[in-house]
Amino acid sequence: MTSLSASLVRGALTSPFKRAGRPDATVPTDRLTRPAAPVAPRPLAAYRKICGFAESGPLPLTYPHVLAFPLTMRLMTAHAFPLPVLGLVHTWIEITPLRAVRPAEPLELSVRAEGLTPHRRGTEVTMATEARVDGELVWESRSGYLSRHATTDTAASPRSGPDAVGDPPAVAEWRLPGDLGRRYGAVSGDRNPIHLHPLTARPFGFPRAIAHGMWTAARCLAEAGDPAGIRSVRAEFRAPVLLPATVTYAADATGDAFALRGAEGRVHLVGAVTRNV
Repeated sequence: MTSLSASLVRGALTSPFKRAGRPDATVPTDRLTRPAAPVAPRPLAAYRKICGFAESGPLPLTYPHVLAFPLTMRLMTAHAFPLPVLGLVHTWIEITPLRAVRPAEPLELSVRAEGLTPHRRGTEVTMATEARVDGELVWESRSGYLSRHATTDTAASPRSGPDAVGDPPAVAEWRLPGDLGRRYGAVSGDRNPIHLHPLTARPFGFPRAIAHGMWTAARCLAEAGDPAGIRSVRAEFRAPVLLPATVTYAADATGDAFALRGAEGRVHLVGAVTRNV
C-alpha cells in the first residue's frame, strides 16, 4: 500500500473521531519532507493531458502541489491534526514560482500547517508547501482548506485569495463530465469522497460530486498560456462545481485576471496572475 493510500485509509478511520471547531484546537508544528526525487514521466503526462497543459516544457505551475499531496495527506490525517480530513474543501491557493522547473530536476518537497482560522462556515487551515532543487527554493504555495461545521460567526473569514477581478469577457466553454472527479483523483491521488460520486458527496452536504478546486485552477492556468515570467498566481474557489457541468472560462485581454463561471453567471473561481516586470 502506498503512503498516500495508507493516509486515505487512516483519514477515513480517524475522521469520525475528530471534532472541528474546538476552541483549544491547534495544528501540529511538524514539517514533513520528501527527499529529492525525479518526476515520473507517465503521471506527469497524464496530468498535463487532463488539465490541458502543453505536452512538453517546464513543470505546470500547479504540479508541485500534486507531487506534495501525499505529504499533505500524511500531515492532515495524523492523530494530532485537529480537523477531520474527509469532506475538507479547498478554498484558496497562492503559488509563487521562483523559477521554471524542468521535469528532469529532482525535487525535494516539504509541507507544514501554518494555523487555523475561524470561517463563517466552519474552520479553515492554512497549509504551506515548498519545493527545492539542490537546496534552492524554486517553488512555494499556501492553501486554505475548510472543515465545514455549525458556527455562530456570521462574519466572512479573512481571504488570502485574489480580490474581485471585475467581469472579464468569456473566452471558452467547457463541458465537464460526471466522472471528472474520479479521473482527476486517479491522476492526482486526491480521492476525497466529495469528488467521486453523488452517494459519497451527499453526506458532506453536496447533492452531486464536485470538481476538484485544483483541477479548475490548473485548467484555467493551462488556458492562460505561456507561464514564463509569472511571479505569482492567486485563486479563490468561490462555489463548488457540481458534476456534470458546463462552465465558462473568462479572462481579460492579458490573461492576468480570470474567472470560471457556471449557469446563470454563478462564479466558481476567480484568479489573478502577477508577472515579472
